[in-house]
Amino acid sequence: MAKLSTTELGKGPANFATLSPVGFLARTANVHPFLLSTIYGEVSYTWHDTYERCKRFASALTGLGVRRGDIVAVMLPNVPAMFESHFAVPMAGGVLCAINTRLDVESVRYILEHSNAKVMLVDPEFAATVREVVRRLGSQAPIVINVADDSAPCADTIGDLEYEALILQGDGSFEGGAPDDEWDTIALNYTSGTTGKPKGVVYHHRGAHLNAVNNVLYWNLPSRPVYLWVLPMFHCNGWCFPWTLALVAGVSIFLRKFNPSIVFDAIGQHAVTHMCAAPIVYASLVHSGLGALRFDRTVHGLIAGSSPPVSVLEGASKLGFELTHVYGLTEVYGPSSVCVQQPDWQEVSHEQQMQLHRRQGVVSPLQGEVAVLDPATLRAVPHDLETIGEVMFKGNLVMKGYFKDPDATEAALSGGWFHTGDLAVVDSDGYIVIKDRAKDIIVSGGENISSVEIEEVLYAHPSVVVAAVVAEPDSKWGEAPCAFVELRVGAVVLEAELMTFCRERLAGFKMPKRIVFGLVPKTSTGKIKKFELRSRLGSADAVYR
Repeated sequence: MAKLSTTELGKGPANFATLSPVGFLARTANVHPFLLSTIYGEVSYTWHDTYERCKRFASALTGLGVRRGDIVAVMLPNVPAMFESHFAVPMAGGVLCAINTRLDVESVRYILEHSNAKVMLVDPEFAATVREVVRRLGSQAPIVINVADDSAPCADTIGDLEYEALILQGDGSFEGGAPDDEWDTIALNYTSGTTGKPKGVVYHHRGAHLNAVNNVLYWNLPSRPVYLWVLPMFHCNGWCFPWTLALVAGVSIFLRKFNPSIVFDAIGQHAVTHMCAAPIVYASLVHSGLGALRFDRTVHGLIAGSSPPVSVLEGASKLGFELTHVYGLTEVYGPSSVCVQQPDWQEVSHEQQMQLHRRQGVVSPLQGEVAVLDPATLRAVPHDLETIGEVMFKGNLVMKGYFKDPDATEAALSGGWFHTGDLAVVDSDGYIVIKDRAKDIIVSGGENISSVEIEEVLYAHPSVVVAAVVAEPDSKWGEAPCAFVELRVGAVVLEAELMTFCRERLAGFKMPKRIVFGLVPKTSTGKIKKFELRSRLGSADAVYR
């Protein structure tokens, strides 16, 4: 019996196309041209409008010299231009680098220099920061495009180029080609990691395409949802939801910044059906005092990060939210595990249900694998809710690697797994439960803060000899940095003075909540006992019981 030889069956234009989420836009614009795509204040666009605007801007970018692989940075809030950049930049062959709008001048300078960004889009609110960055970069500075916005707190601009003018000048018939290879880079996202210098996480078209579909699958996302943009699009490209919304012809409701009353108003005015946010956002809604504005429909929400407090889950439910807990990192395109709800959860007590919902869960449909492994042997830990291992991922939704950092890439992907650095256990259901962070990352209000970066700033003060920063529980932000400092013998430094020193060198959200002066506990070899400091603050408690 003859066997089928795979060498006789080749791939070609009829049976193979490179995967890229950019194609979702063209399809939806053709199928649903007159459905709304975006609403921002008094401005609204249809999918036909959005597609044409993206083609025109992609054309304008090529006119500015953007070629395949060139970096286009954006420093924008959640506004239409930010959304459109997720399509226009890759349509032009470029790589999108969405910068955290909370970063300070030096961090932004480092990112632009490290990425060698060719073009940068800037909102008026961040023009002053970028102006100083451009001054420091000199001839290495990117071409700056101003994105005017009447809703911005100021009307500051840099240079002569303006976003809407470039769109008007662009070619509406521009056809951006598909990537040469689905492994080609689509986005570069910088994350602080465990060192003071940000790492550039590289996404490929294949992963972005698959995660856009993945969002639909694990969340049971329907066609034409109304999505409220609370999650910043600079976080893992908004967890790939700009591309997901093009796939399902959803409506994007944009907000420049988070405010509970504005969120409640937007949900009511636009009949919002879905949103994503960190636990601190839902906590702010629950504790806003606006509970009387309970929605008249269910709003589906993703909540990500550390295990949310039961009070937040219960409060959000009373407001009308149906929350699903997800977990992930920038290196895995955002959420890559999900706390899948099971039918038999309805049979246990309410308190038990809340605890079940707080877990980090199981692998998402298109990721591949997630496991808690012994980092030394790479063997899976038993499902006993006691044995601690490291959370690791492998599959289609793992980054290509760290930009210009082969050593960090090799370490992160060693043994055929992506090593998260998060420590966890596994319960009898096979669900992951995170216990601690091996890399001393502090997650405050949904932002990752490097304790090492803060320590480096403290060590720069002439009177500081020892500095250690750990997470302290915080009722508003979940946790916040707390610094323990030893001063040189005879030195006198007030907390206010050291805070001012830090404020001049750190972004505001990275500032220590407080500084504790005194001897910092150390081992006999001089290693700081951070576990003892956490214990003093009450931050060493388990997140699941």
